[in-house]
Amino acid sequence: MKSLLSIKSWLAAVALSVFCTTAYAQQVLSIVTSFPKDLTEVYKKAFETRNPGVKVEILNKGTSAGVAYVREAPANNKPDIFWASAPDAFEVLAKDGLLAKYDGRNPAVPARIGAYPVNDPKGYYYGQALAGYGLMWNTRYMKANKLPEPREWADLTKPVYFGHVAISSPSRSGTTHLTVETILQGEGWEKGWRQMLQIAGNCAAITERSFGVPDGVNNGQFGIGLVIDFFGLSAKASGFPVEFVYPSVTAIVPANIGLIANAKNAELGKKFIAFTLSEEGQQLLLEPKISRLPVLPAIYAKAPKDYPNPYGGKIKAKVNFDSELSESRYYVVSSIFDQTITFRHKELVAATRAINEAAAKLAGKSNPQAQKLLAEARELAYTPVVSEEKSRDKAFLALFRDTKRDALKTKQLTGLEEYWNSTARKNYARAVELANQAATLAK
Repeated sequence: MKSLLSIKSWLAAVALSVFCTTAYAQQVLSIVTSFPKDLTEVYKKAFETRNPGVKVEILNKGTSAGVAYVREAPANNKPDIFWASAPDAFEVLAKDGLLAKYDGRNPAVPARIGAYPVNDPKGYYYGQALAGYGLMWNTRYMKANKLPEPREWADLTKPVYFGHVAISSPSRSGTTHLTVETILQGEGWEKGWRQMLQIAGNCAAITERSFGVPDGVNNGQFGIGLVIDFFGLSAKASGFPVEFVYPSVTAIVPANIGLIANAKNAELGKKFIAFTLSEEGQQLLLEPKISRLPVLPAIYAKAPKDYPNPYGGKIKAKVNFDSELSESRYYVVSSIFDQTITFRHKELVAATRAINEAAAKLAGKSNPQAQKLLAEARELAYTPVVSEEKSRDKAFLALFRDTKRDALKTKQLTGLEEYWNSTARKNYARAVELANQAATLAK
C-alpha cells in the first residue's frame, strides 16, 4: 500500500514538474489593440502556429483607453506591442517616450502613400495596413426609407438624413477621431466643426464604441454610418446588404504597429511586427472578414476584383493628413466633441429638428424676419465653442496635452469643459426658440 502511494506521489510530482516547466517555457506576447476580434484572432492563430510555445495575449481597448493603459502600466510590467489605426495616437506615445525605436522596416514597402510617410521616419512605429475613412449604408434601409445614397460628408448635413445616421465619439474611438480630424483638416476648423455639428444633429445615436456603428448599419438599426473603410468593406464581403464609399474629402493613412518601450518580450515583439509586415502577414489582410488595405503593393495582385488599391490611384483622397497637427490637438478635439455633441446630443438633435422643420415651412416663401431668425438659430447651433485662433494657441493646447496636471491646471480644464457644455446647452435651447419663432412667422 505504501509502495502504491509512493508511486502515485511520484507521478503527481512529475506531472506538476512538467506543467511548471511548460508554463515557464511558454512565452507570452502581450498586444494592446483597438482592432476587432475578427482581425486579431487570425494573426494570433497564425503567429502561435509558426512559433510553438508562444502565447499571444490580446488586450482589446479603444485607442484612447489603450494609450492610457500603456502610459499607466508599471515600468517593469509594460505590454509588448501597440497596434491601432490612429497615427496621431502613436505620435502621442512616441513623444511620451513610450515606444521603442528600432529598424523594423520591410524594404518592399513604399516610403510614402501619396505625401504621407508609411513608416515613422524616426523608427518608433511602422505602417502595417492602410486606411481611409468614409460612409457605409444599408441598402435595404435606404430603399425602405427612400433615401438617396450619400457620396460626401456634406451630404449628411441635409434634412433628408435626419435620424438616419450614426457615429461614435473620438474620445472612445481612434478611428472616429481620425474621421473627425480628417474633416477638420479637409474643410478647415470653422467649416469642419459646423459640418460635424450638423451631421451629429442628424444622428440617431453616438455609439459607445466604433464597432457599434457598423454593427448598427449591418442589422438595419441605422441607415448610414461614418466609419473606417474596413468596417464597410468587410461587412460587404461577408454578405451584409451594405455599400461603402470614400468621400473626396478623405485621407489615406497608415494603421500602425509599434514596440512598446521596456517591453517584457521585446525580441518576440519585433518578430511579431516582422510577421505582420511580411508577404504572408500582409496577405492575411485580404481575408473577407478583415478586408484591410495592405502596405505591400505586391499583395494587391492577389486581391479580389474591384478591391480598393490606394497605390493604383482609384481612391481620390484630397486631404494630406497632418499627424503632428492632429496629435497637438488630440485631446482638445475629443473634449470639444464630447462636451458639445456626446453629452448634449439630445439637445443638439432637438435644435436640428426645429431648424429643419422651420426651413421646410419657409421654403419658397419671402419672409426676411423669419429667415433672419432661422439664420440666428443655425449660428447658435452650429458655431464651434472654440475659435480657430484659440485652437492654435500653444498654451491652450498644452493644458489638454499635459498628462501631469497639478490642481490648478485640473481646475482650469474642468472649468473650460463645464463652460463648453453649458454654452452648448444654452445655444441649442435658444436655437429651438428662434427656429420655432421662424416657423410660426411662416404661417
